[in-house]
Amino acid sequence: HGHLSGVYCAALHPTLDVLITGGRDSTARVWDIRSKNQVHVLAGHTNTVVALGTQRADPQVVTGSMDNTIRYWDLAKGERTVSLTNHKKSVRAVTIHPFEYTMASASADNIKKWKFPRGEFLMNMQGQNAIINAMAVNQENVLATGGDNGSLHFWDWKTGYNYQTTQIAPQPGSLESEAGVFAMSYDVTGTRLITCEADKTIKMWKQDASATPETHPIDYKPPKERKRY
Repeated sequence: HGHLSGVYCAALHPTLDVLITGGRDSTARVWDIRSKNQVHVLAGHTNTVVALGTQRADPQVVTGSMDNTIRYWDLAKGERTVSLTNHKKSVRAVTIHPFEYTMASASADNIKKWKFPRGEFLMNMQGQNAIINAMAVNQENVLATGGDNGSLHFWDWKTGYNYQTTQIAPQPGSLESEAGVFAMSYDVTGTRLITCEADKTIKMWKQDASATPETHPIDYKPPKERKRY
């Protein structure tokens, strides 16, 4: 107990016995798993904290909020280190790359990729045209994003190229508006994607073993370098 309103997200630290939660009281809270005691209150957001990411290295905690900002936190001190204000709409999802020192955040405007530890902006990924509620990246640099309109997009982490798009169909008996994706995660191997959806289903996706460059061509052309003045 401790949050003053609904709890929207939770994440376990990969090496420490602590749980981080985010809620509608505009805070993220750090809890000792064994004693259930509250260790820190990460305060500073001005709206609901709806997305969390944790990692071993600093910043150990990343939060995304409906106040359009992302914040990096020093877990030892319980203090904010960086605020990112590039998004123009609510930040509803964040994901941290499993071995690169980078992360991505998603909003209704676009997906942005960042570099740790200072939050240097790397690139925009555009084209989903939906409120993105969930995202996940695996070891093979495949970024998956799920929207509230049932769109599931797959992106190349390195280039930001959207090489596959799927429109999820709600299960029979559901409304068309119940195609939204609310949460997603890759399994440990990174070959299975699990999505949680508005039509009351949990879906599992696997790689297409029969896909070839001929059946699934990737017409990627690197963007032209802009002149720098």
